[in-house]
Amino acid sequence: MSTSTTDRELPATGGGMPAAPAGGAGRTPRSRPWLSTRERLTAGTFMAPAVLLVVAFLLAPFVWTIYRSFFSDSRTSPFSWFDNYSRFASDPALTRSVQNTLMWVVGTVLLPFVLGLAIACMTNATRWSRAARLCVVLPYALSGAAVAVVWNFMLTTDGAVNQVLTNLHLGSLAHGWLLTWPGNTIVMILANAWQATGVAVILFLVGLQSIPPETLEAGALDGAGSWQQFRHIVLPQLRPVSIIVIGMSLVNGLKSFDLIWVLTQGGPGRATETLAVSMYNETFLELRPGVGAAIAVVLTVIVLAASWLYLRRQLDVKGE
Repeated sequence: MSTSTTDRELPATGGGMPAAPAGGAGRTPRSRPWLSTRERLTAGTFMAPAVLLVVAFLLAPFVWTIYRSFFSDSRTSPFSWFDNYSRFASDPALTRSVQNTLMWVVGTVLLPFVLGLAIACMTNATRWSRAARLCVVLPYALSGAAVAVVWNFMLTTDGAVNQVLTNLHLGSLAHGWLLTWPGNTIVMILANAWQATGVAVILFLVGLQSIPPETLEAGALDGAGSWQQFRHIVLPQLRPVSIIVIGMSLVNGLKSFDLIWVLTQGGPGRATETLAVSMYNETFLELRPGVGAAIAVVLTVIVLAASWLYLRRQLDVKGE
């Protein structure tokens, strides 16, 4: 009895499925778990030093700080539960410290962002752009202590600012810039912005130079003016850079210490302390490490929460 052509053309394995490759390929599934385990052990070996360093110098001190914050600094009742944290509501110095920290966050986020974006747009592709960028970026190369020394020379009672005002017959405006609150906190925020604007200018210039010129040409052909191009074309494409600038400024504002300490040491009367300065003052000067540990925990939680909420709001699922 004859066999049809269709039956003769079917593969020997049946069901139309391709035959298994020769050469012992059937042993591959059994060898994969061994390869996966070996690769994991190799990766773990390379990662172990970094993990140990993070645990030793970051996680372990943080856990000890949390533990220490629940103990008072007196010998009679060492375990105090949340007494150190309750000082934020009862101690006027810590209440003022929280206020100053919020002022620093607003000032150090808003001023470098606005000034950095404005200077980057004005100095992009101009003849004097290099000289202008150098003048703006140069303060960022200085340390916070050096910036504080410069501004201390300007803001003291007989400093450069008051002398200039006196020579301009505006002596009525001259006063002790670092002696009264909230003026002293505001001028220190301005000093910090003078230094921090440089890195914002660099980042925004990188973002501006990465914008395709075709998009601006298309907007001009559609009749968009300079402001409309900036608002609807340039600014949306600067969103990744804006996220970086605001994130860096947010963290730097929350942990500001060196400039404040060199200029005023938190004074007069602890009026210009931020949480970072209060933590140092309580731990090393007032010799109350329990209170200092509580301030450190609160500051860490604020930094992590603010950074997480901001990044969660700005970054989409794709991580753009």
